[in-house]
Amino acid sequence: MDSDTLWLALGLVLMIEGLFPFLSPGRWRRMFSQILQLNDGQLRFFGMCSLIAGLLLICLV
Repeated sequence: MDSDTLWLALGLVLMIEGLFPFLSPGRWRRMFSQILQLNDGQLRFFGMCSLIAGLLLICLV
């Protein structure tokens, strides 16, 4: 993997991350405030699920 691929992947992540607040800022703000209500264990669980899903995607590709 070269550095161009890494920068391309980072750019894609930033585009996806910015899409929801751009399209629906009110809904994004409400969702974000609900996320802040979660306890640490719940956040860790969602983080772990995200890491596993990303790892599986990388392995499949």
